[in-house]
Amino acid sequence: MPESPEVQALVEELESTLRGRAVAAVDVVEFRVTKTRSRPLTTLSGERVLAVTRHGKLVAIEFDGSELLVVSLGRHGWARWAVDEADATPGAVGAAPAGGGADAPAEPPPPTLVSLEFDGDTVLELTDAGGWVSLGCWVVDEANEVAAIAKHGPDPADPAFTRAEFDRAVAGRRKQLKAILQEQESLAGIGNAYSDEILFTARLSPVAHAATLADDELERLFEATTGTIRDAIEARRGIPIDRLKEAKVAAMRVHGRTGEPCPGGCGGEIRDFTFASTTAQYCPACQTGGEILPLKEA
Repeated sequence: MPESPEVQALVEELESTLRGRAVAAVDVVEFRVTKTRSRPLTTLSGERVLAVTRHGKLVAIEFDGSELLVVSLGRHGWARWAVDEADATPGAVGAAPAGGGADAPAEPPPPTLVSLEFDGDTVLELTDAGGWVSLGCWVVDEANEVAAIAKHGPDPADPAFTRAEFDRAVAGRRKQLKAILQEQESLAGIGNAYSDEILFTARLSPVAHAATLADDELERLFEATTGTIRDAIEARRGIPIDRLKEAKVAAMRVHGRTGEPCPGGCGGEIRDFTFASTTAQYCPACQTGGEILPLKEA
């Protein structure tokens, strides 16, 4: 699932490439992507891009007709620049190795669900690699017309984000820390991977309730949240959008590292647990006092 550091890098590349360009054509391959049926994406033809911004995990493209195209990448959505088939090489439009070494066949790239052609022969493709359509697009006048954005909590990436805002979102709640970190109404932009990284950095159990935390633990969690997200945004800045997933995976210290030694040097081993239908990772020695979290639905 795309999270705020990678979405911010995507937004910055879209901004630098598309600003000032006009939409020449829109092709909606999958009708379920369009969430504003009375305002289809084709109404954007002829509009010129003014800016591209991030709202949590969502992207908003602002046009000179005072319209916004809001894109939710969902669980498996992403964006890529179209390339001529004659110039394409394996991986050029998002294909990834299937595993098993350098000679392993490449997986086919995810299908294009929406294609936006801009002047200058620039084509942006919105893709979805999932078995069900999670990508969503809205044409609206204001970003807050999209319910997910209207309900967003504060964004830890924002330099103005304060400990007081963090406490309002977290402190005293009888809810597990990992659930709170991933709850967009509490803190915008964090998903499964970065919540694992944050909790490891703070040395806190993902299933501990926020109400049980002492003030020093809350401070550690605040610092880990802001530091992890802001450092990741800086690290992803400038990486081409077709390399961002690879960069994210490579940067993870515990997420996706099952069976590897703890990077904190405690001598423990990173383990899995199942949380809200997804698999997450943690270090029992560093985070749960040695307790092994069960591999079952939370």
